[in-house]
Amino acid sequence: MLRIVRRGTGSVVTWRRAQMILLSAQGMDPVRIAEVSFTSPDRVRDVIHNFNADGFDSLYPRYRGGRSPTFTLPQRREMKKIAKSRPVEHGLPFSTWSLAKLADFLVAEGVVDDISIEGLREILRAEGVSFQRIKTWKHSRDPDYAAKKARVEHLYAIADGEVIPEPGEPSVVFSMDEFGPLNLQPHPGRQWAERGGRHKDPDRDPRPRRRATYTRPHGVRHLFAALDLGRNVMYGHVKKRKKRAHFLEYCRYLRSLYPPHVRMAIVCDNYSPHLTTKTDASVGDWAAANNVEIAYTPTNSSWLNRIEAQFTALRYFTLDGTDHSSHTEQAGMIRRYIAWRNRNTNNPRLRRIVERANVA
Repeated sequence: MLRIVRRGTGSVVTWRRAQMILLSAQGMDPVRIAEVSFTSPDRVRDVIHNFNADGFDSLYPRYRGGRSPTFTLPQRREMKKIAKSRPVEHGLPFSTWSLAKLADFLVAEGVVDDISIEGLREILRAEGVSFQRIKTWKHSRDPDYAAKKARVEHLYAIADGEVIPEPGEPSVVFSMDEFGPLNLQPHPGRQWAERGGRHKDPDRDPRPRRRATYTRPHGVRHLFAALDLGRNVMYGHVKKRKKRAHFLEYCRYLRSLYPPHVRMAIVCDNYSPHLTTKTDASVGDWAAANNVEIAYTPTNSSWLNRIEAQFTALRYFTLDGTDHSSHTEQAGMIRRYIAWRNRNTNNPRLRRIVERANVA
């Protein structure tokens, strides 16, 4: 019995039943066992009764022959949602999910009847969820964190076709943010070059070096970019500033891409030019007058904005290893990249970079 409980592999159902029997053998009543096992007292009594009648055979689920159970799309989405949440949000005293704890919780919550650890691993991998090391994320102190996060994820579900929008909800979802500042400076990167050291060609030209930029008199630029999540199309405008007027100008451009009767949502962070304030309600007034919903990500949660992953790819393909002489040259290269990206959305390297950087 102890070997079954201590083992980290195998059926979660067997492990849970063995745990109930051990707790009962230690004198714990069914009500207390139910609290520890996240189940009902009646279920605990059934397990104990079956063990008294059938012994160890009752611990193992009696599956019949045939194909392995398949999980519906709602079940897989719920597994993904719970895996991306924190155990503390569900009242559990853990800082992170292990596969065993997650599988046990899914069974206890009734999401699935039974699932093995390896099966759960395969499902999460297919859904694009991996176990990652947290580096620089900040814990949001936004009092409306849960509501904002839930709204953004609901809009993403609409864009992905997982949820049918109800009457009055947006049918088009944009993920929008600014990228920059764009400076005229050498960017570190990689390139093909002749090798150095004792194997180098003595007659080759010196390897190019990054130039020094002690002064930068050309100013900066900012890229306003948006991703149409339903069509997977990216749009971008390079501007000198990123004030509220420039933000509204870009929003008007996004609004012009669809007929006025089509309700759309724009997901963006809570950067001050994006907000409606007591002194300036132009953003909210424009959104209300043009059938647009502005959905804000929580404070310190810009990772929830899907456009951020596109910026990672833009930096990799377009800016790394460059040294542009003018903003016109740099902006032209960015525009050509966006056009290439929209024509090659299935490029393996592009998809790999975006999927690795994408968190939401």
